[in-house]
Amino acid sequence: MTIDCQRHTIITGGPGSGKTTLIAALAARGFATFPEAGRAIIRDQVAIGGTALPWADRNLFAELMLSWELRSHQAGQEEARPVIFDRGVPDVAGYLRLSGLDVPGHVDRAARQVRYGRLVFIAPPWPEIFGQDAERKQDFAEAERTYHAMVEAYRGYGYELCELPRASVAARADFVMARIGEGR
Repeated sequence: MTIDCQRHTIITGGPGSGKTTLIAALAARGFATFPEAGRAIIRDQVAIGGTALPWADRNLFAELMLSWELRSHQAGQEEARPVIFDRGVPDVAGYLRLSGLDVPGHVDRAARQVRYGRLVFIAPPWPEIFGQDAERKQDFAEAERTYHAMVEAYRGYGYELCELPRASVAARADFVMARIGEGR
């Protein structure tokens, strides 16, 4: 069974490329938004001394991300307005491949069955805005590898990628809105 939601838009890319800031700007313009799984999972796992962390147990971290993305997708179906997701189910497959791990059959099935709008926005690596913090431990080289892993994952699952411009947050928000037909 395929669950297809064309009004669900994903913004993906490597860490530190401005995705979350852009999504916050789109939320301020009236879009329903769902945050990325990774940061929240890391915060929760660190707080409880858990091991589902990218530096401890990548497979378990991926399982928690998959669960998060499935719940977000389902919750997005209840929204009457267009929905913007900070990453989606295909990101989990991309993350596993980036980590040199096999993509289990259930993750592949989820990425094939739980669908979003065909057009996916991808934020390119951008050294001028990249930064590390407590949850983002990757260096810029890994951010670039992540970008390429997401390009491969989303294309492999049949999505059309649209690279975001390296521009102001407002200009990026205008760019997204114009392309999804939500110019307000």
